[in-house]
Amino acid sequence: MKKPNAPIICEQRNTRLLRRSTERTDAGQAIVEMALVIPFLVLLLIGALEFGTVAFSAIEVSNAAEAGALFGSQNRANAANTAGITLAAQNDASSVPGLTATPTTSCACQSAAGTLTALSCAATTTCTTPSQVVEWVTVITGATVNPPVYYPGIVPRNITLKGQATMRVAQQ
Repeated sequence: MKKPNAPIICEQRNTRLLRRSTERTDAGQAIVEMALVIPFLVLLLIGALEFGTVAFSAIEVSNAAEAGALFGSQNRANAANTAGITLAAQNDASSVPGLTATPTTSCACQSAAGTLTALSCAATTTCTTPSQVVEWVTVITGATVNPPVYYPGIVPRNITLKGQATMRVAQQ
């Protein structure tokens, strides 16, 4: 009796083995892709953290200048209190180490028509009638921020932030 299927079975087995050895497998591809992408994602995350830290500090420095000017603008006595203005600015930005605040005042005579004539600020500053004394408080704040991670050539090691606010002193 003839065995007609015997050679066909061998050919089918050989074909399967040949296909298995030449087929590509995707096993491990996701791990390799993730290993290539993770360093870029971590770098992006650190960059976002750096940017957020510096932006927060810049907002704090700017707000501190406004807080100092607001304290000084309440009345002429507060406008002359440079220690109080500096303390108000530093208390507003307590999360920013090394904050400096420099308050200055400027005065002018304002006529009934609204024109201004500059004059020096003193306790006895007066203007000719009908003009009145107008006083402004300007506070300049500054701080140096050190980003947590240093990127040579990309981000400087120290970033200097500045803020400024000017407000008119209330007349009483």
